[in-house]
Amino acid sequence: MLNLSFILFKTNMGVFSFFHELKTNVSPKRMFKALITDNHDVLPKVSPSIKNIETVQGDGGVGSIKLTNFGDDAHFKYMKNRVDFLDAENYVSKFTLIEGDALGDQLEKICYEMKFEDSKDGGCVIKITSDYHTKGDVVLKEEDINAGKEHAMGLYKACADYLIANPHVCA
Repeated sequence: MLNLSFILFKTNMGVFSFFHELKTNVSPKRMFKALITDNHDVLPKVSPSIKNIETVQGDGGVGSIKLTNFGDDAHFKYMKNRVDFLDAENYVSKFTLIEGDALGDQLEKICYEMKFEDSKDGGCVIKITSDYHTKGDVVLKEEDINAGKEHAMGLYKACADYLIANPHVCA
């Protein structure tokens, strides 16, 4: 099960912020590991568009840069994310998309904060804040980011399904 809510909650000059909330039947610990700390092992298995994820700078912790390469059929070729904050005990991560064709000519960067919290039914609630930093006076519209949001939601669902089908992964 994956439930989603999505709202635009704040707009500042050059920064558009969005909040997503997802509910899954997988524990916060396993979802955090699959999407954050062990994503290089898990995500290429659950998404045919992801060729590989490698740490190109650092040890995977704060300050590290991770490169995601996409397959030939994917809409994008690559993206680089910098790890800005990582709290594995409380399942919180902050990272910034700093390079890649996903930014296009309108975005300088995208900053993300992900919190994985226990839900009453034994699964988890993933709370995601995304801050889109535009170049110049570009104005983003909600429909301009829907494709990226839909791709991410598909990835989270595929990840949750994979973890449910493989209880030993990220245990």
